[in-house]
Amino acid sequence: MGKKIIALLKGQREALDKEHIAQLQALRGAIWIHSASVGEFEQARPIIERLKVKGERSKIVLTFFSPSGYELRKNYELVDGVFYLPFPNRHNANKFIDALQPSKVLFVKYEFWPPYLRVLKKRGIPTYSISAIFRPTQRFFHWYGKSSLNLLKCFTHLYVQDEASRALLAEHGIANCTVTGDTRFDRVKAIVDSQKSKVDSRFTPIAQFVEGAERVLVAGSTWPKDEVLLQKYIEDLRLKIEDCSAKLILVPHEINEEHLHFIFNLFEGKMVKYSVISNMPSNESRVNILQHAQVMVLDTIGLLSSIYRFGQVAYIGGGFGVGIHNTIEAAVYGVPVLFGPNYHHFREAQGLIDAGAARSISNYAELEEAIETAFANHETIGKKAADYVQSELGATEKIYKEIF
Repeated sequence: MGKKIIALLKGQREALDKEHIAQLQALRGAIWIHSASVGEFEQARPIIERLKVKGERSKIVLTFFSPSGYELRKNYELVDGVFYLPFPNRHNANKFIDALQPSKVLFVKYEFWPPYLRVLKKRGIPTYSISAIFRPTQRFFHWYGKSSLNLLKCFTHLYVQDEASRALLAEHGIANCTVTGDTRFDRVKAIVDSQKSKVDSRFTPIAQFVEGAERVLVAGSTWPKDEVLLQKYIEDLRLKIEDCSAKLILVPHEINEEHLHFIFNLFEGKMVKYSVISNMPSNESRVNILQHAQVMVLDTIGLLSSIYRFGQVAYIGGGFGVGIHNTIEAAVYGVPVLFGPNYHHFREAQGLIDAGAARSISNYAELEEAIETAFANHETIGKKAADYVQSELGATEKIYKEIF
């Protein structure tokens, strides 16, 4: 049994025990915000921060369903309590809501848990969906999805990412809906702004690694299929242009021994691990090693959203699997963005393509051509990326004013 499953089962066993019920009761009347996992938390985070800036006196409770989200943010300092969402059935929903008695509830993006929504509706507790997005292929809009569609009527209001979602809901009788955009754009902009006011020594080895390089490619949230293509590009580049100084910063989606071993073998000793190099006591030795290394692997979490600023081109992983990861974390830095073919369920990826700031690739030949074009025109294409992000800002303020 995997570690995530074990953590989930443990969290569920404890979610409604006496200790956790007592903690929830102590937070009665709180604003309750629920995110499925880490990605959805990043959409909730700007709202939480906005509440704190405005001096909101109500307590804030954050829940997750996934172990990865809970474990990463269980000590998040801007909320008053972080909990697992008890497994969704009527008994658990009643018990959880009885204990917490929230004043308002926000569910992020795709979170539509029937037992909770029905109990909240029955009790008249204002409940909102934020940064939601809807497509005709979802179950709500099929002949068999009437009960799911009716579930959306439990929300006091839905704040959606785009006009297509609003129109689709209106077509199916859901009128309590407003287009506000995606709060993730505000989040990535806040990350960039925060970097301007502080010096973070964690990034020193990365800055030393890229110093003097003609080309720097940052690849974030990569999987093996992505890494095989990137390795071929780096190797072909070395063979074609002997004196070209090219560097690859690789941030794997999963950091475990098996995956790191795969990457180590793939790059045949040309790589250095961030965890090793950053702990070297001698700065001179570290710089010497970094100058001769071609690939740096970030085998740690929490740095990716700040790493794209070190590159001229960004590659986002996941497009050869279930779907690409966060593209706007890269685009906000004004760099061209590349990713695999499975991007069609991601509005921001299509938006970047339409803006001329991103390209999707399906094979190595397309990757090579796209990277070469991106490096040759990285300032022009990168500006289009930054302009697109700028045009999407403001969702947090719109939602805040509507709800609070």
